[in-house]
Formats: sequence, structure tokens, C-alpha cells
Amino acid sequence: MTDASVSKPGRRRKDNLFSQEVIVLLVTLGLGVLFAVTLPGFATLGNLLTMSNSVAILGILSLGMGVVVIGRGLDLSQITAMAVSAAIVCQMIGSGFAIPVALLAGLAVALAIGIANGLIIAFIEIPALFTTLASGLLVYGLARITVLDGFISYIPNGNDGFLFVGQGRFFGVPMPVIVFILLAILVHLMLSRTSVGRFVYAHGDNADTARLTGIPVRPLTVFEYSVCSVIGFLAGLVMAAMNASMNTQVINSTLIFDVILVVVLGGISLVGGRGSVLSVIVGAALIGTLLNGMIIMNLDSNLQSIIKGLVLLGAILLDNFLHPRDEETARQGD
Repeated sequence: MTDASVSKPGRRRKDNLFSQEVIVLLVTLGLGVLFAVTLPGFATLGNLLTMSNSVAILGILSLGMGVVVIGRGLDLSQITAMAVSAAIVCQMIGSGFAIPVALLAGLAVALAIGIANGLIIAFIEIPALFTTLASGLLVYGLARITVLDGFISYIPNGNDGFLFVGQGRFFGVPMPVIVFILLAILVHLMLSRTSVGRFVYAHGDNADTARLTGIPVRPLTVFEYSVCSVIGFLAGLVMAAMNASMNTQVINSTLIFDVILVVVLGGISLVGGRGSVLSVIVGAALIGTLLNGMIIMNLDSNLQSIIKGLVLLGAILLDNFLHPRDEETARQGD
């Protein structure tokens, strides 16, 4: 199969997805106006900057998850890869290691997690849900008893260059937002302008057909999970620079579910083969706005979970309505 024919599923999916992206964007704008009118402090500059930083972190993580989900996978270990690798970087910097050495060590840890996930899923053929759930628990446990000194790893004073990534601004725009934009451009170019990106769409659209046409599906799976972990590592660096520390207890939070919510809400279907970086952007904007509004309203965490669950269910129903089953997806068993 030629590159042009391989790319058709991705292009077709993105064209069909446009309506969902517009719907999500309109809901975001409406929700923002509603919160600005009804919630004191929502439309203040300080809150908008705080919200933009949180949306940036969520968006960066969702870019990595989006690559995996387009390939019809799921990575529940992404937050573990983010927290552990970034905590190792912080701890090594605090121990006197040069920043480049610490960054390479953290990158190696994140990459190892992604490669291990991909190898197990692709070659041993254990479902992604169980593989990544188990690997996340395993890596965090091993890190806690071997290399990490505590739950929180701090970045010592004097590392202003590193902290600038999370706390600085470029022409008034917070650096986390700049990092998100740059990574979004890179992921978009990879998915839409390279053979590997077209192969990812073909893999998610129909793995058996992709294999028969000569696409190296198993190495491609390893690539997808490696990208997810490495992007998670970058999100961890930004988060650590924002807070001058990395709290590994974030692994026990609902952040991974927020990431999945962004991906699905934006229109990257869990059955694979459809979606784009624009899906991540609009999904992150809506979820970031919603979470920020609920925090200002001081809603109980259980009520927040109920609302997020309802939003996720609505996103799945919307995706099913906009992309009904046809003969092609029926043959795939979707």
C-alpha cells in the first residue's frame, strides 16, 4: 500500500471530526462566558494565567496519549512515567549533578517505560489496559524503594534557567503554554506530514489490514508508547519547573482520567484511527475551563468526579452519534 493510500483513513477521520471539534469549541466559549458572569474571580488575569498553565500541562500529556489512542491503544502509566522521571531529574539536580546529565537520566527512565510497555503489548500481546496499569504500579514501587528519597523532590535555588520553563514568560505568554504550542506543532507535523504518522492512523483504523500491507505494526506500537512516555516526561519537567518540585503523589490523583477525558472529548475515538492535535487543543480548553470553574465554586471532589463522568459519557455518545457504525467498522468488530 502506498503512503497516499495509507493516509486516507487519517484524512477521512479528521474531516468527519471537524463538527465535533466545533461543538466542543462552542461549548468551551459558552462555558467561559457563563463562568465569567457568574463566578467572581474567574475572569481575572491571575486566574486566567493559572488556568492557562494547568491547561498547558493537561494538553501536553494529552498530546502523548492522543498518539497512543489514535493507534487504538491506552497508556495508564503515563502519569507514573511523568512523575518518576521528573522526580529523578529534580533529585539528581539537588544532589549536584549537571542539569544535562539529570535530563538524560530522566529521559532514559521515561523511554524505558514506554519501550517496555510497547514490547509487552506488541510481542507478548497482553492488553494495553492491564499492561500499562501494572507497569505504572511496578515502576512507582521500584522507584520509591530504590532511587527516590521521598514523595517530593525539590529543585534547589540557583537553577533559574530550569525554572524559567515553568515560571517564565515569553512576550507575556507563560512558558508552559509556549511549550504546549511547540509540542502541538511537532506532533501535528508527525501525524500529518510523515509516513510514520500515516501508519499510526492506519494501525488504529485496522491493525490486521495494516500488517498485511507491510506496515511494521509491532515496532510501530513500541514507537507509539515511547512517544507517550517521552511527552509525559516533558510535561513532568514543565510541572516541576512551575512548582520548583515534583510531588510523586500526583500518581494517585485523577490526572490520568482527566487526560483520557480530554482525548475522548476532543474527538480522538477510543476505537482508534481518528483524531488530530486540534482535538487535543479543544478538549484541553474545555476540560481546563470546567475544572477551573469547579475549583472556584469549591465543589466537593465527589461531585467533581460525577460531573467529569457525565462529561466523558456525553463525549462517547457524541462520538458514536457523529461517527455511526458502518460496514467498515463492523468488519473490524468496533
